[in-house]
Amino acid sequence: MNENVYIDIIVAIFLFIGTVLSFLSAIGLIRLPDVYSRSHAVSKSASLGVLCILFGTFLFFLLAEGYFSIRLILGIFFVFLTSPVVSHLLNRAAYRSKVELTKETVQDDLKEFLEEY
Repeated sequence: MNENVYIDIIVAIFLFIGTVLSFLSAIGLIRLPDVYSRSHAVSKSASLGVLCILFGTFLFFLLAEGYFSIRLILGIFFVFLTSPVVSHLLNRAAYRSKVELTKETVQDDLKEFLEEY
């Protein structure tokens, strides 16, 4: 087989994984009961999905076209850096705004800590 076929298969695998993870993120956003679990689902799977798609695109341009894209590297870096921080800040703002936890929540570790302050 040709070398380009292997490159296309590897790139297609990364793009497929990224698409599946993004789709699962959308399902989690719709199906999960409260803002905290929704944010968790979106921050984990959507950021991994976007990272896989960007990495697959980077590999395609690098291996098939011979073009090193610093923009894609920066995109991967900034998504990897900012997605968990944004998720944490949104959850923190929701908790401090007293958004209710779902009835199925078993433990609230922050309740006692924030009552002290």
